[in-house]
Formats: sequence, C-alpha cells, structure tokens
Amino acid sequence: MIRYIVKRSGDKVSFDARKIKSAIFKANTRIAAERMSDADLNELTEEVLTALEKLPGTPTAQEIQNVVEEKLLAADYAKTANAYINYRTEHEHLREMDDELVKIFENLTFRPSEEDDLKRENANINADTAMGTMLKYGSESAKAFYDKYVIPPEIAEAHASGAIHIHDKDFYAL
Repeated sequence: MIRYIVKRSGDKVSFDARKIKSAIFKANTRIAAERMSDADLNELTEEVLTALEKLPGTPTAQEIQNVVEEKLLAADYAKTANAYINYRTEHEHLREMDDELVKIFENLTFRPSEEDDLKRENANINADTAMGTMLKYGSESAKAFYDKYVIPPEIAEAHASGAIHIHDKDFYAL
C-alpha cells in the first residue's frame, strides 16, 4: 500500500488515492463522448493504484501522472487522456509562471532599488514606495502572463533574448 508520494518540490507527503480518482473524473467530465460510469472510474483508479504499487520506492507526482495517462489510453479513453494531458500542461505553465513571479516579487519586496534594475526601469515610478511596489507587482505579473499565454512563443523568446524589444509589454493586450 502506498503511504507517501514525492511532490515536484521534493517534499514527501501523504498519499491520497482520492486525488487520482478526482483527477480522472475531472478530465473525463470535459469529454461528453467518453463518459465513464462510476464503476469504470473506480476500476480505472484501482488499475492505477495497482500499477503504482509495483513501482520501486516512493512514487513521484510525475510517475503517478504518467501511470494515469497510460491506464486511460489502455482503457480506450484517448480523449479523456488528452484532456488530462492538457490539464497537466496548463498547470505546468502556471507553476513555471508562479516560480518566476515569486522571484520577481521577492526582489521587488526585499531589495532596495540600488540593488535591483527592475525597480529602476521606469523613471516615473519610485518602486521603493508602497504604491510603486504595487504598480511593479501588477506590471511584472502582466508581462509574465502575456509571455505564457498571449504573445506568440517565438516573439516572447526573441524579446527575452534581447533580439527585439516590446515597449510597454505590460500593456501588450491593451
């Protein structure tokens, strides 16, 4: 019986099989043409658990998700598997954006402007003041969102590498 899993952060946490069942259910509800019965959902969840128990050591979040995908495909739920994969990809992007924003917010919050170019990039905003810091939080959040979800990837990469400059990127969609 699985007692723990290793999260992406490296933290070891208690295992909860209900989360697997819930993730499969949520993916399946997005696909009207592949509705699972409660019995099918329970059986598929049990298949996932059986496969996980055969893995050596403590399973990781990634391993669990891979097994879920494998079992969905094997049970002929390809569209549900695709919805599950898309959900995983979407959350991976959110985690990446969160990590980037946390670093930016830490710098904005805890470093004086003399140590951080980001706080000095706009001569009209004093980012050492409370209001200036709040404006920068919003500005940097908007830029990260546009990079991940609005700006075509090749253009976002060109901007990040310095090949082009998007002026006022925080107003890109406006």
